[in-house]
Amino acid sequence: MKIMTIQYGTKVIEFDVTYRNRKTIEIGVEPPNIVSVVAPDGIDDDMLLKHIKSKAKWVVQKLYDLREIQTQHIDREYVNGEAFLYLGRNYTLHLIDDESIKKPITKLFQGKFTINTPVRNQLMLKSSMEDWYRQKTLEKVVERVAYYQKYFEVEPAIIKVKEQKKRWASCTSKRELLFNWRCTMAPSWVLDYIVVHEMCHMIYMDHSREFWSLLNRIMPDYEKRRKWLKNYGIKMDL
Repeated sequence: MKIMTIQYGTKVIEFDVTYRNRKTIEIGVEPPNIVSVVAPDGIDDDMLLKHIKSKAKWVVQKLYDLREIQTQHIDREYVNGEAFLYLGRNYTLHLIDDESIKKPITKLFQGKFTINTPVRNQLMLKSSMEDWYRQKTLEKVVERVAYYQKYFEVEPAIIKVKEQKKRWASCTSKRELLFNWRCTMAPSWVLDYIVVHEMCHMIYMDHSREFWSLLNRIMPDYEKRRKWLKNYGIKMDL
């Protein structure tokens, strides 16, 4: 896979290119602003760029559509009563002042996000909640990978949770599964889609027909789950 760019008016469009044994060029645009291209093996760069430029208007429109969705992003204040997502449900925040501790401690307790904190500092509260999500996401992802392992003959080399600005998850050529710490903000059935999607990449690194066929065999309703992520994924943040 490699990264390429084209100029369309004043806008520079960056996209990643994956090559495989096929005759046509496929372009995909996904949240938050990912442009991906699947191209035939051996295609000339100039020919590929010419084709992408011919579709630039469509790509830019898709990116603008996604930007409209992103304007729905919530600005957090970290105050009592504010709602945060976990596994698709909203839980209100309850702050408890506690000068005996050095940094905030986040828990999900009795249907609320409870943070014991020495000071009401937004950055500290956000950091504490992110640490909580990182831990829970790793726990849940490991659990779901184990559940779906029966469909695969190969296993992941490692499972990690990290910061990923543009992707919900990724799979390296070494079968390392890397998940965005925000994943557990999604409903469980959407989290499962993210997990199975990346596990399928252990077999097919690109989004080829074979990849989608494998995903469909394991999860026949994956399109509904994928659509939820596309429409509501922007809400999954702190």
